[in-house]
Parts: sequence; C-alpha cells; structure tokens
Amino acid sequence: MEMTECHLYGNDDTPFLTYKIAIKILEPFKIHILGCGSALPTLKHNASSQLIEMRGKCFMVDCGEGAQMQFRRSHIHFSKLNAIFITHMHGDHCFGLMGLLSTLGMLGRTSKLRVYAPKDYEPLFKQQVEYFMQTMEYEMEMIPVDTEKQQIIYEDHSLTVETVPLKHRLPCCGFIFREKPTLPHIRRDMIDYYGIPVSQINNIKNGADWTNEEGEVIPNEKLVTPADQPRSYAYMSDTRYIPNLWEKVKGVTLLYHESTYTSDQEDRAKIYNHSTARQAAMVARDAGVEKLLLGHYSARYNDEKVLLKEAKEVFEESYLSNEGMVISV
Repeated sequence: MEMTECHLYGNDDTPFLTYKIAIKILEPFKIHILGCGSALPTLKHNASSQLIEMRGKCFMVDCGEGAQMQFRRSHIHFSKLNAIFITHMHGDHCFGLMGLLSTLGMLGRTSKLRVYAPKDYEPLFKQQVEYFMQTMEYEMEMIPVDTEKQQIIYEDHSLTVETVPLKHRLPCCGFIFREKPTLPHIRRDMIDYYGIPVSQINNIKNGADWTNEEGEVIPNEKLVTPADQPRSYAYMSDTRYIPNLWEKVKGVTLLYHESTYTSDQEDRAKIYNHSTARQAAMVARDAGVEKLLLGHYSARYNDEKVLLKEAKEVFEESYLSNEGMVISV
C-alpha cells in the first residue's frame, strides 16, 4: 500500500484542497520460464525448469539439464533461492540438480537448502551428496514427498505449497503455490479524518469498529478497503489426462499444464502418460482458472502454434510458454 497526494483545483488552477489516498501495490508474483521442452534435447527449448518469485522468496520447480545456465539469464541472484521442488525423477526434470547444488556451494552459499522430491529418490540423493558435495559448506536436505497425497508440504507466514497427485510412468506430482489471505487495507484518509491513533490500526485491520469521543461508532467497513484476492499458481507436470484434475486446481489464478502433443497424437499420449494441448485446455476450462500456460512440447513440433490453436479452441486464455518469458500472476 502506497500513499499518493492528490489536489482539487479551482478555476484559476490553484489547488484549494490537498488530500492523500492509498493505492494498492501488489507484491510481485512472477513465473520465470527456464525451460519448457520435453525429454528429447533440441536447440530450441531447454528441459523443464521454472523459477517462482512470490512474497519476497524464490523457488525452483524442476531442474532439467542446463537449468543453472538459464538461471543466470533470469537475472535473479542464486543466493535468493529458498527451495527446490522436483515433480518426478525423469532426467529432463532433474538432471540439472546436482550441477546447480554444486554451483551454489562454489558461490559461497552457507544457508540450508531444502529439496522436495519423490520419496524414492532419498537414498540416491544422499549418495550423490556424499560423493559429489563433500567440500560444500552448506547443508542440503531432501524432504521426501508422497506423490499419492494432496497435502501442504511447505508453509510460512505468507504462502503454502501443496502437492497434487498426477499419473505418469514414475511417481509424480504437481505443486500449487498459494498466497495466504491478507488483512484488509486501512483507509488512511478516514483514519486521519477521525483522528484514530496508530495504536488502533491492527485492531481495525482485524475487524474492530472505532468509537470517537462523542460516542459515535464508526463501522469497520468505513475504515478499510477489502484485502487483495490471494493469488495462486498450479504447476502440473508430466501426466496423462485426468478427468477430475480440475477439481484439484479449481479457481487457481494461473495454471501450467503439460501439453506434449496435439490431439492427432492422443494414442501416443496415452502410451507415454502425457497430455494433449486440448486436454490441458479442458482442465483449465473446467477448473475456471484465469489463464493457462502450455509447455513440455514434443520435439516433433517445429512451431508450437499448432498446440496453441488447439488449446484456444477449448479455452481462449491459453498461452505458450517460452524460455526467458516472465509471467506476472
């Protein structure tokens, strides 16, 4: 919330009244696309990886080969990384992890880094850390994730990260990043008008009315404006089409859903447990999300506009992801 000064002018262009109003400034909530290709390497797309900036924190989702080079191109400092979330243990989603962890150590990281990944990876993770990371001066902790449960696995004062079970060839889950609800905004003009002391601001934010010296009760709704609607981002990684997935991501602000194939390859999608662009759009439409982001493109497509066209026929607010893209939620 920022205050800005406003003026009312007379006929001679002289201000006769000056007052301040509050302007809502939302905290940044950005998605950085580091890679949106699928398993087969190409010169056009990097393997799956994204950075999520929200509430002053930075998280990585998936860490395919080359992710740390893309990280550098994002202009976000490595030291800002709070945690890493891995959806499943196929190489195009995790082969960049050990290289990134090593780089963080060489850059002098000292704070603990937690990696959230499918529980079956835990023994191998410990072996890799013991073998490759003996000289690192920071602690790396893997948090085992049960990919078959929808549950909150990370929480702090401003946000939560929740798992969503997916259906792929290996244990796999998606993640939903949600802002926690905030308190209403104080109307500074009304606070000043009624001479309400600063010590009462928190009480008013929490719903209290104000009684002035004459005994007049000023209702709370005159003193505040509604809180910002919490924003959310759902990252649905590799999965075959799940008819009831929309129920798990209902109402999220932005949905990323893998869209490896077009509908003419639906049989292939079933074999390899992937989705078509049309199926991704069906999830977005049924869930009532604001926008759909497509990704994890098969290398067979030289122009992903065919995927976008198919998705838009079902859900108009569909967009292609691409390396270097930054989306504000």
